[in-house]
Amino acid sequence: MSRNHDAPRLPLVQAALNGGTTRAAHPAAPMTASDFVRDAIAVVAAGAGAIHLHPRDPSGAETVDPAIVNDLVARVREAANVPVGVTTGEWIEPDLERRLAKIRAWTAPDHASVNLSEGGAIPTMEALLAAGVGIEAGLASVADVDLLASSGFAGRVTRVLVEPYADEHDHDVSAVLTAIGAIHAALDRHSIAAPRLQHSEGTAAWPALRDALAHGWDTRIGLEDSLLDEEGTRIEDNAALVTAAIAIRDGIDTPPR
Repeated sequence: MSRNHDAPRLPLVQAALNGGTTRAAHPAAPMTASDFVRDAIAVVAAGAGAIHLHPRDPSGAETVDPAIVNDLVARVREAANVPVGVTTGEWIEPDLERRLAKIRAWTAPDHASVNLSEGGAIPTMEALLAAGVGIEAGLASVADVDLLASSGFAGRVTRVLVEPYADEHDHDVSAVLTAIGAIHAALDRHSIAAPRLQHSEGTAAWPALRDALAHGWDTRIGLEDSLLDEEGTRIEDNAALVTAAIAIRDGIDTPPR
């Protein structure tokens, strides 16, 4: 009698649709709800298994307003049929108590990223869990890992984001990859077993993505992280970025997770 075995899971490629990227930076950056729905459908068709986006208000500014966040996420998830996450970035609403009040009113996001380097990271994670929203713990340094380990939330996050910022390492790719290795080592040292998604930005975006896939880690790409393809040519849109990432993933003999 044969036994059924689950097929090894390929690393997830998450599409980061916009971040702080505006139309001035790239004309294909999504700004309206219809833009986000269009891009979500396209990136999932290209192979993305999850979506990360930064909702915009009618003026085009990033927002954590629950009415906008809940409506946009619900529309995107219905169209794309994959998990949809947002950001809790403190620059969007610098007043912590106002930001927490808005986050507690979220009902639609599957998960949200929390930068452990930002003030209020711990109460932000508490607010997300109270709202029934998963946590993507953003780790840009070993200090962030140490904070997550001491917070009591390490076993309650949806995943950790291994994401050293390229600008903090003067866009030195080797320095970014060294920082990535240090973050993974710290996660191992603290026995943090949450799924890991590794990425970076700018000149380090593609090297970090290749390194993630070579190790079998989940990764992400999109107009939030890069406006260029791996050869340095300006990319057409989010779907083209995801298509390129999937081609890399499928061409690398990655260890299954």
